[in-house]
Amino acid sequence: MKSVKIFLILLVFPFQLLHAQKLLTDFPEGYKPEEIGKTISYRFVDAKHALHAGKWISYPETFYWGGAFKFASLTNDEKLIGLLQKRFEPLFSTEKELLPIKNHVDLNMFGSLPLLMYQITSEKRYLELGLPYADTQWQVPDNAKSEEKEWADKGYTWQTRLWIDDMYMITIVQTQAYKVTGDFNYIDRAAREMALYLEELQRPNGLFYHAPDVPYYWLRGNGWMAAGVTELLRYLPEDHEYYSSIMKGYQKMMKSLKKYQNESGIWNQLINEPDCWPETSGSAMFTYALITGVKHGWLNQKKYAPVARKAWMALVPYVDENGAVSEVCVGTNKKNDKQYYYDRPRRKGDYHGQAPYLWCVNALLEK
Repeated sequence: MKSVKIFLILLVFPFQLLHAQKLLTDFPEGYKPEEIGKTISYRFVDAKHALHAGKWISYPETFYWGGAFKFASLTNDEKLIGLLQKRFEPLFSTEKELLPIKNHVDLNMFGSLPLLMYQITSEKRYLELGLPYADTQWQVPDNAKSEEKEWADKGYTWQTRLWIDDMYMITIVQTQAYKVTGDFNYIDRAAREMALYLEELQRPNGLFYHAPDVPYYWLRGNGWMAAGVTELLRYLPEDHEYYSSIMKGYQKMMKSLKKYQNESGIWNQLINEPDCWPETSGSAMFTYALITGVKHGWLNQKKYAPVARKAWMALVPYVDENGAVSEVCVGTNKKNDKQYYYDRPRRKGDYHGQAPYLWCVNALLEK
């Protein structure tokens, strides 16, 4: 009798595994990642710049651009690659002043875009433009503040400030630099920084306050962390000294996200508040983290593939026929006022939401 039970388990398990895998590959018309990715990516080609402080290419635009470029590569869309390169070309000449300066975590992240473009095109000038953004993140300027110097003396970037969104801004440029150079220092920097942020900021339930003095689980803030730790784990060697602790922090967070996913399939502007409104940008970041975790084997397929699929199916209806994502929270600074998060404006087509949708698309398309 025991042998029969074992046989049945062995028979059923491959079917369950196949079913879990199909959950992230088999989508009905209107929900296929190729369709959604194309609509959102081509929207960017003629869109206006979204500037930081009215001066430099912002991080939402940078990540939207990078997501579209990667989508074009994954789908072998040479036309889109050409259009995106054409849009970038003025940054070498007439729009050169829009290149972010290299003195802040929200500006140095720009280097991730030309580094990605170099990987796809092999054009050396993209490498030469992007790499200094990764390098200067650890090069302490002469006018650095004492606190910034203290962080650098401990081996961290002088741009450390213990804001959870830093864990995407720092991780994305350092991992891209590692990919193009193979220099271990880049990935080691990102890992050490991530280990610090996890130790200092992750709460017992796996989530993160917007800031130590703002005890609210703001969705997109947590989304930046989820996407950043995911991006790092994609490339961090498993024998790295911080790999196990970072993986533990990631899995702890994913377990909490599974718990707080609302009935519709996405997450609320304040994650643990059932009466708060569903928000798309942070939800897409979570979905990217879940899809990637399932496909890389970091998460149990049977438990988490349905969560990721449910989220994707819930996210797609927020994209209109022109590729604009709705219910996106605008840029949000911290504030120790719960109602402040309930009342944040929502903007359709905001680049904060466009980019994470493409991360999901690309994660679904990657083999």
